[in-house]
Amino acid sequence: MMEGRFERAFDALDKAVASRRIPGGVLGVVDFEGNRMTRAVGSAAIVPERRPMSVDTWFDLASLSKVIFTTSRILALASEGFIDLDAPLTSVIPDFRQYDPNCWERQVTFRQCLGHQTHFPGVEPIYTYGDDPERLRAFILQREWQKVETPVYSDINFILLGIVLERLSGRPLRELDPGRGFAFSGDPDETAATERCHWRGRVMCGEVHDENCYALQGSGHAGLFGTVDAVLGFAGRLMERDFAGDPAVKLMQEPLSERRTHGWERPYEGWHGGGLCSASTIGHTGFTGTSLCIDFERGYAWTLLTNRVHPSRHFDSGIMALRRAVSDFINGAE
Repeated sequence: MMEGRFERAFDALDKAVASRRIPGGVLGVVDFEGNRMTRAVGSAAIVPERRPMSVDTWFDLASLSKVIFTTSRILALASEGFIDLDAPLTSVIPDFRQYDPNCWERQVTFRQCLGHQTHFPGVEPIYTYGDDPERLRAFILQREWQKVETPVYSDINFILLGIVLERLSGRPLRELDPGRGFAFSGDPDETAATERCHWRGRVMCGEVHDENCYALQGSGHAGLFGTVDAVLGFAGRLMERDFAGDPAVKLMQEPLSERRTHGWERPYEGWHGGGLCSASTIGHTGFTGTSLCIDFERGYAWTLLTNRVHPSRHFDSGIMALRRAVSDFINGAE
């Protein structure tokens, strides 16, 4: 049954590549028993030279780093008693906004960051404030942040959680274990290219696309690289842990708002996971053109990895419609 669904989902990806909306992509599905289907189409790069896409191509996973790397580690630390999710970040970062002990930022908790329930701005070009990564960390921790009225999805939440991981480990993020099958960079000959960056003056390939993560030389909101097999392996292990009753995986499914759980998104009208997944599905996307959904009730997961920002983000790739179509076909749409 899944074979037919996979074929229809891959056909949607194939058509997007044929229409030149995106250079290429890889689709993958895994079920609870570990059975996998993967297929690639198109090009891993088109400039400066064309390279074919394959199922072994590495991708800059962008914000999938938030869930695969940072969320997993924060929830593990909470399960092991090293942090209290409802305690403020200052329990680990006591110098956060240290010159204003009564400021709102010092009240922000780990759980609020995981669920994007803080009042940090959605976007901030941190990389424009300097090129010293440690000074930029000091800037992040001491800046009087603009307080937005309604909480929004914000990279600042996970940049701060990344600093938490650094403080607790005593090591820079890039010196930590990225996880089975993952890395913090990629071989340029084996990695899907992302954007021609005007700031850095080159096509990014094997180096992190996200400017803030690049400037910080590692951050909790982006920076992870991996193949389709690495992403499916991660999803498969989460399904196994869920079956075993792992409390950290249960938290990944526990709603914190209409759209979010601890770190992940949950189904809502118009979300990237389509309209046919079960209520127990969680998912996330990455700016470079990546996405992952895990349906714990039905026991399967799917990932769509593309290089939709190559060679430029300033183009209508149709990625959201493609993600929804792929998800609906995987979930049984005819």
